[in-house]
Amino acid sequence: MTDLRIDYSDLHGFVDEAEKEKAKKGRRRDTARALPGRLLQWLLAVVVVAIFPFVLLIRGGVLAYQVWGLGTWPALALSVLASSLLLGGYAWLAGRKLGAGRGARRVLTRGAIAATVAYVAYGLVFIASENVKSDEIRAEYSAVHPLLRLAASALVLVDPESVVTDAGRTPEDYWLMGLPTNEASLHFEQETGFVHALDLRTQGRSELRNRSVELGFWMLGFHSLRHVGTADHLHLSLRLPG
Repeated sequence: MTDLRIDYSDLHGFVDEAEKEKAKKGRRRDTARALPGRLLQWLLAVVVVAIFPFVLLIRGGVLAYQVWGLGTWPALALSVLASSLLLGGYAWLAGRKLGAGRGARRVLTRGAIAATVAYVAYGLVFIASENVKSDEIRAEYSAVHPLLRLAASALVLVDPESVVTDAGRTPEDYWLMGLPTNEASLHFEQETGFVHALDLRTQGRSELRNRSVELGFWMLGFHSLRHVGTADHLHLSLRLPG
């Protein structure tokens, strides 16, 4: 009998290649499906990393002031120090990821800390004329508590169309508005030497935007309340310790 043999080795090779190609296509489909989720995760991570220094600066200051009982300036100094160190850490890690040398990383870290201090100084002393209702309110803005000023400055960064409609008041202001004088109003100068309240415009703005601002200030530790009074506005205040 003739010894007839068939060589299947090439056929097995074709089958293996087909299986590999099928597996590659499956992996590509899985990657395409997972891509939106991964992009969303990266986006959320970037947002958290960007927002956290502001949260530490403002919410940390409010916590130190209201709960720990530190004075206005010690509480602010502590929150500035914490946020400066955080941004300095960001800069150090970024420099390391980019392969920068120790000297360059040191420069980046110091630059981040200096930028934090500069931002705080800017937020404490300046508010643009388009972000206040009148020059009178802009002139009295420096009487508002520093932590509240920093929160308003952060809001303007996120929402440049925000407008402060009121800050400090006197009993005569209530009389001119036809309202009874509220002796407990935080719009009056408090024992700290600062006004502890300001109002934001809500008219001409979407309800979603107004509610988001209200929620944001509440999460930062401030008391937020929608007032109608003489005009619809958002009342924001920093409660006294204790």
